[in-house]
Amino acid sequence: MDVRTLRYFVEVVRQQSFTRAAEKLFVTQPTISKMLRHLEDELECTLLIREGRKLHLTDSGQAVYQRGLAILDEFRQLEAELGDISSVKKGVLRLGIPPMVGRQIAGMIRQFRQTYPGIELRISELGGLSVEQAVLSGELDLAMTILPIGPEQPLSFLPLFSHPMCVVAPKSTNWHNRTSINISELAAWPILIYNEDFTLYKMLMAAFQQAGFEPRIAVRSGQWDFLAAMVQAGVGIATLPEPVCQWLDKENLIWLPLKPRMAWQVGLVWRHGSYLSHSAQAWIACCRDYWP
Repeated sequence: MDVRTLRYFVEVVRQQSFTRAAEKLFVTQPTISKMLRHLEDELECTLLIREGRKLHLTDSGQAVYQRGLAILDEFRQLEAELGDISSVKKGVLRLGIPPMVGRQIAGMIRQFRQTYPGIELRISELGGLSVEQAVLSGELDLAMTILPIGPEQPLSFLPLFSHPMCVVAPKSTNWHNRTSINISELAAWPILIYNEDFTLYKMLMAAFQQAGFEPRIAVRSGQWDFLAAMVQAGVGIATLPEPVCQWLDKENLIWLPLKPRMAWQVGLVWRHGSYLSHSAQAWIACCRDYWP
């Protein structure tokens, strides 16, 4: 059994089609069929059963498929490590960031590009929970996310910066002379909140529950500027990180720290125990320098 044969088998199972697998791998269908027959002959067992247009794994096929996924992942890591041994003059870094973090790291990105102009940054903007899963699955090398992360997640992390969460309301409210807003006061307002794949959604829902009320959610969104626009339109109130509030319309909106204090703590995460490319290591080093 070689890696190429294993890759063909795994792709057939993923695609549930010899034809689609052949197109994905840029080979002919007879080539894949021949390789899989050789694999079954070598292992002396049947791996796939065809029923009409559907493919079903036998028990042996399921075992080979699961082991194959792990072997191919290890092989990809080996290839990445060997390709990076020479230097960090060239490379690709797959980085995930939640939408609100983008502006906060613009200066860091500029510094990184000046230091490593040959490294291409491929940035995916997703909610904190989504970027964490993408790191765990190997789709991303690193991700900026909201801390803390769940103890059950096999992720290593590096804290970067922290800011308080603020309640954003129309300027027409009677909060002008206040210095903070207690979370219990939000029970009387329609709430504009993040989508469920955002870590801040989980944090806020837990805080509402601890304060003893069920929020009246009016709008969910993954875009901070849309939430702010809904506040300005009088739809409800939102809770945003203090740096994000500084970008808002000061003529029509006010924002005050949420009490008890809730921190928007941003950190960098990567899969614990996995190989980190030189590009990823360079990004971590730059983060340590930029946010000592």
